[in-house]
Amino acid sequence: MSTSIRDLWVDTAAQVPRHEARWLCEVAVGLDGEEFHDALDEPVTERMAAHLDAMLARYRAGEPLAYVLGRWGFRRLDLAIDRRVLIPRPDTERVVEVVIELAGGRAATIADLGTGSGAIGLALADELPLDGTRVVITDVDPDALDVARANLVGLGRAARNVTVAAGSWFDALEPGDRFDVVVSNPPYVATGSPLLDPAVAEWEPTSALLAGPDGLDDIRHLVEHAAVHLADDGWLVIEIGADQGGAVLDLLRGAGYRDADIRQDLGGRDRIAVGRRGSGA
Repeated sequence: MSTSIRDLWVDTAAQVPRHEARWLCEVAVGLDGEEFHDALDEPVTERMAAHLDAMLARYRAGEPLAYVLGRWGFRRLDLAIDRRVLIPRPDTERVVEVVIELAGGRAATIADLGTGSGAIGLALADELPLDGTRVVITDVDPDALDVARANLVGLGRAARNVTVAAGSWFDALEPGDRFDVVVSNPPYVATGSPLLDPAVAEWEPTSALLAGPDGLDDIRHLVEHAAVHLADDGWLVIEIGADQGGAVLDLLRGAGYRDADIRQDLGGRDRIAVGRRGSGA
């Protein structure tokens, strides 16, 4: 008797958590959601079994599940993910919530700097009103931008509101271009930090993680230069390390931002810094 997709799932669930087993089996057989469920009694091909075996071997070797799967959920999106970009995390979903809140749920112009996979900018394009929203996603790394472009293709109608630009931070933006929100999840881990998960350091791009001896090098740059690209009353929104709230708040206030504040992530930790463009900027 041939092995069914159901058998494959049961066998895989004996090796890894059941929900992870389903994700792996879905990728192996090339079916998602209801289509996967409806096909449970269909036979497994040699190609499917070989694909699953290869993924399980990578996972057992310590490779993060998102890279093994080649995709990862982020808010309403299913993003293509590989080792060229960081794995989007739930804390960063909270960044998107904060931007939507600051925009009042209305159409807005957004610059997502250091976009990586495109997670923040594409989620905002997806969730903000279709008419009147404009999103620029940027990165200095051409490999990361290739991943972001691939994810943009799957965005649907909202893709028409997104522009991809290459360059380091504000160098990627047109001179004089101003935005309602400049948002970034920059590198914010201190070089040599013992808090960095060894698995993250081994598998994920360190250029997107490390930012000098105190982890604030890129955040300082963003705070210093964002105002010239913010509209009147525009907001700067930055994901930060959980221990950086006080230091980043001082940077924002020292640079003249109004309504500077630190927002918490889903676990109640300081993780998002916000500040409104000062009148003199």
